[in-house]
Amino acid sequence: MKIMTFNLQHCNFYPESRIDFTPFAQEILSCGADIIGLNEVRGKGILKGYTEQAKKLAELTGYHYYFGKAINVGGFSPYGNAVLSKSPILSAENIKILDPVPKTGHEMYESRSIIKAQTEKDKEYTVFVTHMGLNKDERENAVKTLLGMAPDKKCVIMGDFNCLPDAEELKPLFDKFLCSDTEKYTFPSDNPDRKIDYIFYSHDLKLTDKGVSEKIVSDHLSLWAEFKEK
Repeated sequence: MKIMTFNLQHCNFYPESRIDFTPFAQEILSCGADIIGLNEVRGKGILKGYTEQAKKLAELTGYHYYFGKAINVGGFSPYGNAVLSKSPILSAENIKILDPVPKTGHEMYESRSIIKAQTEKDKEYTVFVTHMGLNKDERENAVKTLLGMAPDKKCVIMGDFNCLPDAEELKPLFDKFLCSDTEKYTFPSDNPDRKIDYIFYSHDLKLTDKGVSEKIVSDHLSLWAEFKEK
């Protein structure tokens, strides 16, 4: 089973700063992942450029898809995460992450969510896709929410976590799950100098291969990992 996580920056083709679905579809197809988690995905809304981006990418790649809204930009235009899957998506739900009360950080706050999906490739897997906040207290809430839902077996958690591997708030995830890579930088794509995108997986899975794409499509590099059951 091959997993890919990719922050799309709403399909903004980074080298030319324009929305273009083709290079994103090509990046997805070239990876050949069975299940893909996507961040910063637009849904259909009234603002210019807000179309069903997950659906469009699914059409271009032949994948099944699910979109989960985190916020409405401008009050009416959905923005969030998505899952693409070669196999049918058996079930999917979008779980809101509680906003911190009180807010103790100094960066911009934005409501976030987690997609929980069951997909099947020979056997059923539970996949979580999220994009964590810029502030520590937001990420603490995200990690707590994930740990409250994530099963111990056949489980993968992925996304843009907006913090480095040694962040204190990620320690509970590292304690319960394995991580495919903590060293290869993923952001910014044209001169990566930090690791903020992750794939965590349960202990019953064995990592057989991993990598970070060198192709500049989004402002993040895509990250992938391949597993088999132990």
